Amino acid sequence: MSKYLYGAAVQGIQDFIFKTNELKHIIGASELVEQICTTVFDKLIEDCGIKTGESVVRAAGNIKFIFENEDDCKKVVREFPKRVMTMAPGVTISQAVVLMENDFGKAIDDIEALLKVQRNKPTRSVTTGLVGVKRANNTGLPVVKVEGFKDESTVQKELFQNVKGLCEKSFGKDAISAKNVAYNVSDITDKNDWIAVIHADGNGLGKVVQVVGKQKDVFRDFSQKLDTATKEAANIAFEAVADKFTEKKIIPIRPVVLSGDDMTVIIRGDLALDYANAFITAFEETTKKHLGDILKEQHVFADDKDYLTACAGIAFIKSSYPFYYGYQLAEDLCGQAKKDTKAIYGAETNYLPPSCLMFHKVQDSFIVDYKDIVVRELTSKDGLSFKAGPYYIHPQNSKNTVEDLIQASLLLNSENGDGIKSGIRNWISLRIEDKNKAGQRKNRMLQIFIDDKAVEALTNEKDNRCMAYDVLAYNTIINQQTK
Repeated sequence: MSKYLYGAAVQGIQDFIFKTNELKHIIGASELVEQICTTVFDKLIEDCGIKTGESVVRAAGNIKFIFENEDDCKKVVREFPKRVMTMAPGVTISQAVVLMENDFGKAIDDIEALLKVQRNKPTRSVTTGLVGVKRANNTGLPVVKVEGFKDESTVQKELFQNVKGLCEKSFGKDAISAKNVAYNVSDITDKNDWIAVIHADGNGLGKVVQVVGKQKDVFRDFSQKLDTATKEAANIAFEAVADKFTEKKIIPIRPVVLSGDDMTVIIRGDLALDYANAFITAFEETTKKHLGDILKEQHVFADDKDYLTACAGIAFIKSSYPFYYGYQLAEDLCGQAKKDTKAIYGAETNYLPPSCLMFHKVQDSFIVDYKDIVVRELTSKDGLSFKAGPYYIHPQNSKNTVEDLIQASLLLNSENGDGIKSGIRNWISLRIEDKNKAGQRKNRMLQIFIDDKAVEALTNEKDNRCMAYDVLAYNTIINQQTK
């Protein structure tokens, strides 16, 4: 008997979540999006009176569902986009359906090809409104609620802003209460205004899906266990930094996305590196625990690795900086880290790239792409790069590690620390413009700070890269006190 494989991909999630700089609205949006592939889809199936069917994938903005008959499938295709876009204005749904006989693998290939076409088609926004209507000040969208002049997306986000589901998933149910969840940016900052947006993403998932995605039961099992592994990794990362804010009443971490192999959080600046490092390390451990048998049995990777790795990008921003651009930078940094780690094996695509992370501290109000930041701020006239990342979680030949960064930062906590920081900042400015003048400045510092290892360590130009910029940035974020 013929069945119908239905596929849906949720688009515009990040734009919807970060369309505002109000943390409480970001919270509502993230909680709302979390439910699209689960609660919302389940309710639609129930409301349509569908009694049969089989769920294959329901995570990370992707749905794969097998319908027993055409009528049931048509009901969902007709109603799901309308329900989602009403609930989350600005979010859109790409859908596709293929007739499935017995070959699930072929059906998956066909559905992915159709979804790719659908995703590339322009979608007319249902939120733009007409000329001459009153618009909300913070979003520019048509006002639907006169009190406070709020647009529809803001109204919907406020309905979900007190839901704690994503926090429970990220921290563990026993860790939170109604009183310790952060709803305002001021709840996240501490001794200074530095906060961070972290975006982490698993490595090698495309390769995994190529192998296991054509086997229905294995694919479903893998997707469910991946979601569990990512959740457990987030719980472990939370525990790794919890002792640094136990005296506070509010947890200075706000999860935004935690699904599939994706993780995005807004977090207090001084916690960000430790949290990201702990999450990635735990992700390797939890994927080995939950997915190890599948990865080995299916021979996914050439070296038969029985775990997954991940990369992360950390955008350090001031609390007043637009969250949307902070997220874009974090995503860009994560992409740069992935590009670097994939290059380790060159043209070989069957090996699992190692885990690493990149970060950048936004120094000004200019909003530009990271590649422009590298040219403008991080490259000297003679080609020396102050882009010393990515930083690898485990030692990797000549690559810098997270531990290298931490140890270099600790060198600045000596009794000569303030003087060395000032000297290194001056050296960086000179090194970008004039190598000879920078050399004179370095020699002078070595004369002043005779027994201090920091000067030599921070000005070391290994592989035409220097860690000085990153070390100063990280040290400032964790030590600066402005409140």
